[in-house]
Amino acid sequence: MKQNGEKLINNEKKNNNYNNINTVLKMFLEKLKEFPKQKALAIITILSFISFLILTLIMRSIETELKGSTGYGVMEFEFAWTPEMIREIFRAWGVAGKKKEATAIYWDFLYIPSYGLFIAGCILLVTRKLEGGKLQNFGLYITIIPIIAGGFDVIENINLLLMIENDAYIEMGSPFIASLCASIKFGLLFLGICFFIIALIILVINKIRK
Repeated sequence: MKQNGEKLINNEKKNNNYNNINTVLKMFLEKLKEFPKQKALAIITILSFISFLILTLIMRSIETELKGSTGYGVMEFEFAWTPEMIREIFRAWGVAGKKKEATAIYWDFLYIPSYGLFIAGCILLVTRKLEGGKLQNFGLYITIIPIIAGGFDVIENINLLLMIENDAYIEMGSPFIASLCASIKFGLLFLGICFFIIALIILVINKIRK
């Protein structure tokens, strides 16, 4: 009886915690309908887009150089999955290649907020134009997805750097963790971009009908 009572109390606490988190999340998403102000949101989105373009060019140059000289670039490193593949990439890169990749990853830490804010800003701008209802509410949830994707990108980058700095991490699960996080990251970003395109098409169709 005592154990059953404790289980009921623990379950009730868990439910209360879940309800509290859900309430806070809904309040935050509701706030996104008005904050930041439309003008500020547009400025943030434009500035993050400019930053996104600049950093893309910087990282693209490193990627092109690595891929062209060794056959392996950033994407191959991100999706290596296994220790064997990581070692093959590192052999091809050598010390100089690993240093270049480390530089690219450090740049990527700046890239994360750039693409995160840019994509989230685009989604929120379109979502605000939707006329309430389930689609707009869904859009508010989708707005935070690029930020979540950025979190997985950070975990991915940390594991990639650990392997570059210390070979021991190659055998400690870092290849799998990095590739898994990269897969989730791209999946979430794809979902966000798909919603943006669909919502934009809906807005255009509605405007034509009017």
